Amino acid sequence: MSTVPICISMRVQKNIPEQLKLSDFDDKSLLILDDDDPLRGRLARAMEKKGFDVKEAKTVAEGLSIVKTKPPGFACVDLRLEDGNGLDVVKELAKIKNDCRIVMLTGYGNLPTAVAAVKAGAIDYIAKPVDADDVESALLASPESKARPPENPMSADRVKWEHIHRVFELCNRNVSETARRLKMHRRTLQRILSKRSPR
Repeated sequence: MSTVPICISMRVQKNIPEQLKLSDFDDKSLLILDDDDPLRGRLARAMEKKGFDVKEAKTVAEGLSIVKTKPPGFACVDLRLEDGNGLDVVKELAKIKNDCRIVMLTGYGNLPTAVAAVKAGAIDYIAKPVDADDVESALLASPESKARPPENPMSADRVKWEHIHRVFELCNRNVSETARRLKMHRRTLQRILSKRSPR
């Protein structure tokens, strides 16, 4: 049975801290691959303030081009993109630069996808919406320690609300089609869409 290399640098040390520092790494380049323009832009600006050298991409094709031209030391990759699956970029990056540290982002949090992301080469998996502190913490987590759970995780109601709105957007804001895909009554869906996001 072949094993896929996990993108972390394995070092045997005593008293390894739970969190590494960006200054511990020579290559501070970070690829942010996400087709959500506002989220990507916001995250890119925040990560630049934290000291990362950020490159942005919004499609699998753009991500693969960056990976093949100048593979980054870090990557934050969305799972579902307009032109395909972010896992393809993760696999390619793991093959080309096996010491990179990759975090998978997705609005579709589920265990099978998380396992697929880690097998492909990711070191962590975060459900959207995310903030820069969560991403930084995941990217710099010590290989020998588990990433810390988020300080303020989303409530179950908020996760459900985010998922419904994501499907609604993917259905081009068509209520009937969204209700059909979510196997939900149209009126129930309209009520949820009219409410503000829960905390």
